[in-house]
Amino acid sequence: MSDEEVLQEESAGKIAKLPLAAALVALVGLCDAIYLTIHHYTGEKVPCSVTGGCEAVLTSAYAEIGGIPLAAFGAAAYFVAFSLAILAAFGNRAMWKAFGVVATLMAGFSVYLIYVQKFEIKEFCQYCLLSAATSVTLFLIALWSRFRRT
Repeated sequence: MSDEEVLQEESAGKIAKLPLAAALVALVGLCDAIYLTIHHYTGEKVPCSVTGGCEAVLTSAYAEIGGIPLAAFGAAAYFVAFSLAILAAFGNRAMWKAFGVVATLMAGFSVYLIYVQKFEIKEFCQYCLLSAATSVTLFLIALWSRFRRT
C-alpha cells in the first residue's frame, strides 16, 4: 500500500490506522522526554532500576546542547511527529511524507545516542533507551507504510 493508499481511508470517513498508531507511539516518546526535561530542570535524580547508568548519561557532556537538555529537543521532536501523524491520520498526505522524514531523522539521531552511551559514556539510561525504541518504532511505522500492500 503506498502512502496515498495508507491515507485513503479518510475518503471513506475513517481515520488512517498507521498514522494514528504513530501518533500514539509519539505520545509515549513525548511523555518520556517531558519527564526527563522536568527532572533536568528540577535537579531531581531519576530512578534508574533497570540499567543503573541514568545519572552518568543524563549528567554527561552529551546531555545538553547550548545549556538545553537533549530531552527538551526530544520533546519538541516527538510533538512534531505526533502533530504530523495526527494531521496524516485525518487525510493530509503531505504530512505523512513529512512524518517519514522526521521519523528517519529521529531514529538516526537515536542510533547515534546509543553509540555514545555504549562507547563514550559506557553506561545506559533506561529512559534514553525507551526514547530510542520509540524513535525507531516511528521510523519502522513510516517505513512499513511505504512497503505495505493490501
